[in-house]
Amino acid sequence: MPSPTTVKPTQKAVKTYYAALKTYADQGVDNESALRSAFQNLLADTAKRFGWALIAEEAHTSGGKAIRPDATFRDRNSLRRGHWEAKDTKDDLEAEIQKKIAKGYPLTNTIFEDTRQAYLYQNGRQAMKVDLTQPRQLADLLNAFFAYTEPAHEDFNKAVEEFKERVPELARGLVAKIEEAHRDNRKFQAAFAQFYDLCRTSLNPNLSQAAVDEMLVQHLLTERLIRTIFDRQDFIRRNVIAAEVERVIDAQASVDRVAISRALRRHGYLSATRRLITPPIKHRGAARFP
Repeated sequence: MPSPTTVKPTQKAVKTYYAALKTYADQGVDNESALRSAFQNLLADTAKRFGWALIAEEAHTSGGKAIRPDATFRDRNSLRRGHWEAKDTKDDLEAEIQKKIAKGYPLTNTIFEDTRQAYLYQNGRQAMKVDLTQPRQLADLLNAFFAYTEPAHEDFNKAVEEFKERVPELARGLVAKIEEAHRDNRKFQAAFAQFYDLCRTSLNPNLSQAAVDEMLVQHLLTERLIRTIFDRQDFIRRNVIAAEVERVIDAQASVDRVAISRALRRHGYLSATRRLITPPIKHRGAARFP
């Protein structure tokens, strides 16, 4: 049975996409900008169903090179999940893909398309080639793209580089959620006020609210590392400040703890770090790892 987020050839967004293309064809419009808008609208609508957001022409770096894909997709935790690049129907799509690859465009989960056909690259390899004039093939492409999750990095150095790039993204997403809670969540506001007073009394009377917000974000990230890598399930119980931080975070229901842990695991940092430190730690008898 299909999941609630499975894209079907008969769904409204797909029909709207083909209707827009027909309108352009009837008007004799075949330029990339117009045709691209139809596919972009389809992607943006579908992304919402999967909890992703489409950010048009977001500049960032990949492999040390500056790139600006037609769209970058981020999930609820602000992590990049995929990219989309559109080309003109008059172009040789395969040749244009090679040019983008040479420029350092990521191939982790990327769609290249020219309205007629599309190539999906995943994990550095071509995963699909579809005829976009066929609704069933279009639906298959979208399902494969939005269902993709990166395999864990096995190489520690590669995992560290990826982790350094992804953690700031995750942190920005958490900061946005905390700012929203300051505005709209009374339960959070009350818990935060009590914690803020504790921090100023115990740590520094001149501590700013921004510094305490940063403390919440750092705790959400590092607490998972400490518990998962070092197998310290009693970390919060043994640390008074950490326990109070948890109480404040519990008041902010929109923070998805499970998603944070999955994000850390998905990009391989936890498993790679565990493998790196396991030998010396086991030798000292300080921890156990599954």
